[in-house]
Amino acid sequence: MKFIHTGDWHLGKLVHGMYMTEDQREVLNQFVDLVADEQPDAVVIAGDLYDRSVPPTDAVELLDEVLFRINVELNTPIVAIAGNHDSAERLSFGSSWYRHNHFYLTGKLTNDFRPVHINGVNFYLVPYAETGMVRHMLGDSSIHSHQDAMKAVIGKIEENLNPDEANVFVGHAFVLGGDSCDSERSLSVGGSGCVTQDLFDPFAFTALGHLHSPDAIKHDKIKYSGSLLKYSFSEAKQRKSISIVEMNENGSFEMRYKTLKPKQDMRELEGHLEQLLDPSFYEKENTSDYLKVTLLDDGAMIDPMGKLRQVFPNVLHLERKIESIDQKHKQHFKSIKEEKKSELELFEQFYKEMTTSEFTEDKRGVMTDVIGKVLKEEGQK
Repeated sequence: MKFIHTGDWHLGKLVHGMYMTEDQREVLNQFVDLVADEQPDAVVIAGDLYDRSVPPTDAVELLDEVLFRINVELNTPIVAIAGNHDSAERLSFGSSWYRHNHFYLTGKLTNDFRPVHINGVNFYLVPYAETGMVRHMLGDSSIHSHQDAMKAVIGKIEENLNPDEANVFVGHAFVLGGDSCDSERSLSVGGSGCVTQDLFDPFAFTALGHLHSPDAIKHDKIKYSGSLLKYSFSEAKQRKSISIVEMNENGSFEMRYKTLKPKQDMRELEGHLEQLLDPSFYEKENTSDYLKVTLLDDGAMIDPMGKLRQVFPNVLHLERKIESIDQKHKQHFKSIKEEKKSELELFEQFYKEMTTSEFTEDKRGVMTDVIGKVLKEEGQK
C-alpha cells in the first residue's frame, strides 16, 4: 500500500507578527493536488495541525476545507494525531463518527491501543501526551519522563502486536539524535523531552512529527515528515518535502519525496546597505520573499529598515554585524542581537511575535508595573 507522510502544518502560525495562513493555503492546495495525482491508500498527518490550542478562525476553516477535499472529495483515508501545539480535546471532537468515512483522528491518548487497519498495514496512533497524563492513565507511578511514558505506551501496544505484519507507528516526539530548530516548542521544562531510537524497533516504519526537517534524523525506519513551510530563519536552509511511502505486506518499504513550492520563500541576506539596494543586485532576487537581513555597515544609519522595505517589502528581521579585520586578515563579527535585554524589552519582543497589535505606551506602562511588582516580590524572598 502507499501512504503520504506529512505533519507540522502549524495552521494559524505567526512569524514575526505575520499570520502565515494564506501561505499555508497556497501550499496545501498543492498538497491536495499531489494527493489527487498519487492516489494514496492513506494520508498520515503526524501532529501539530494547528500552531496553538485555540487557533484563529481562518486556520480552523482552512483545516476543515483541506481535510474535506482529501477525505470526502478524493475519498482518501486520513490517519492523524494531535501534537504538542494542538488541543487534544478540541481535535478529538467528532472522532467517533469521522471513522465511518475512514478519517481516523486521535486527539487524546486513551487505553485503546488497537491499530487502524488500512490495506494490510496496521497504523498505531499515539498522539502527544504529557508525562503526568500517561502516568495517571496507565496507573504507573514509575513514569517520570517522556522516555518512561513512550516505553510504557509501546509496551502496551506490543501486547497484541503481530511482528509478522506491516506495523506503522504514528507519533509526535523528539527522538534522541534529532536536529531541532527555533520554531519547535520544547516538549519538556526542567527535564529531558527526548526518547531513544530503540523504543521503535518493533515497528516496520515510524512516522513522526515535531522536528521540522525531514532530514532531522538519520535512521532506516524512523522518519520525520518535516514542517509544511519554513517557520523560522533557523529553517532557511532546510529542504521541505512530502514523503511518499510504498510498503509491502512484510513491512519493507521504499520512499520518495515531492516538493511543494511556497509563493514566498524564507531566506537570509547579508551585505552592505548600498549593495543590497543596488538594482544590479536586487533585480536578480525574488524581492517578495520573507527575509532576515544582516547589514555589515559600520557607524550610524538612518532608517535602514524603511529603505530596505522599499525594495524588499517583506523584511521581517534586521540586524547588524560589526566587521573588523585583524593582522592576519581574518574576520570577526559581533552581533548586536547578543546584547542583553531587559525584562520589558524581552516581553515587548514576545508580544510583537505573538500578536499583530502595536505595543503601545499604555501597554508598556502596565507591564512596567507588573514587572516591577514581580521583581520586588522576588527580592523579598
